[in-house]
Amino acid sequence: MAIAGAVARRGVSAAEVVEAALGRIARLEPSLRAFREVWADGARARAAEVDRRVAAGERLPLAGVPVGVKAGAAGPAGARSGPVRRLLAAGCVPVGSTSVPGPGTPWRTWGLGAGGRTANPWRRDRSPGGSSAGSAAAVAAGMVPMATGADGAGSVRIPAAWCGVLGLKTTNGLLPVADRSGLAAPGVLVRCAADLAAWLECVSGVPARDAGAGAGEPVAAVWSPDLGFAESDPEVVRVARAAVDRLAAAGAVRLEPPAGEAVLLDPGPAWLALRAPDGDRAAAERTRAGNDARLDALLAGARLLLTPATPNRPHGHDGPGDRYSTALTWAFNLSGHPAVSVPAGFTGDGCPAGLQIAAAGGGEALLVSVVRAAESAGLVVRMPGEA
Repeated sequence: MAIAGAVARRGVSAAEVVEAALGRIARLEPSLRAFREVWADGARARAAEVDRRVAAGERLPLAGVPVGVKAGAAGPAGARSGPVRRLLAAGCVPVGSTSVPGPGTPWRTWGLGAGGRTANPWRRDRSPGGSSAGSAAAVAAGMVPMATGADGAGSVRIPAAWCGVLGLKTTNGLLPVADRSGLAAPGVLVRCAADLAAWLECVSGVPARDAGAGAGEPVAAVWSPDLGFAESDPEVVRVARAAVDRLAAAGAVRLEPPAGEAVLLDPGPAWLALRAPDGDRAAAERTRAGNDARLDALLAGARLLLTPATPNRPHGHDGPGDRYSTALTWAFNLSGHPAVSVPAGFTGDGCPAGLQIAAAGGGEALLVSVVRAAESAGLVVRMPGEA
């Protein structure tokens, strides 16, 4: 990514990059509350270490890149999760732990920072989503260029959609994660395809920088506004569908008629049963098997499934009401397929909406290539307030 290249060339020092990030955090954190903790002293020490290693000739693919770490995954002195350890080895500089939902509510699409509820950078009266709430808010506001997440039901893709950034959930089992249910997978929130590719290469070894979407040919794709069961907000559907049409017009995807293939069984009851100690696992596994068969057939031959990332727009800080914000995301936690949320545009109230793109298992490189095509088609990330 650009920061690492500049640090490697010694055009800028890791210390300067990190100091700039800490300065932006100091300015914006009082209003956004995206962090549980800011590790300023540790970040400065780590940046100095990176500069020494670069000066000694060591190649660090993410040298000096400030990264926010989803709360619970690491501390200022080190990291426990495999993906975070790999980011550290690549030269990243953790600057703090980002907010996640706090206690006292059953809904998880919000965040609680050290100073209070995490605000959506686009509209302070709206939630940034969750559970990787602070990670998405920090990336959207430019506090950090990259932040980690974990996605058990949409916890990376939902906040990515609502904050207008890229959010990738990897194939279940590709990377280690502490989740006994098997439903969660690590992920990342970034602002551009190049950074997404750099993260993927560093944490998984998947070569993604030069991955092509079918040697320049459009990728076959099926569009579904609701996967056959969700009650999707018509305006969110309109924004996501407009993004699909731009991808098709740019030659990135070739839409195929769904012919009923994009209709799944509602995964909600099965997901909940697999997380509950007394859930009906037999019924859950029947739903999973049925959806797996449908998705495997749909995604065979490097095809894509396109949906809105969420059925609803960002809700207020009092919660989502009776609607599940996870309705369109948790199907891919149940099945294990990788999926990414791409900025699609804005609804009439000024809130970002996301386009979700799912691929066959192990299809992360294909997703990166389509994200790159989406950028070329004008589906780009802007910072709040940018023209």
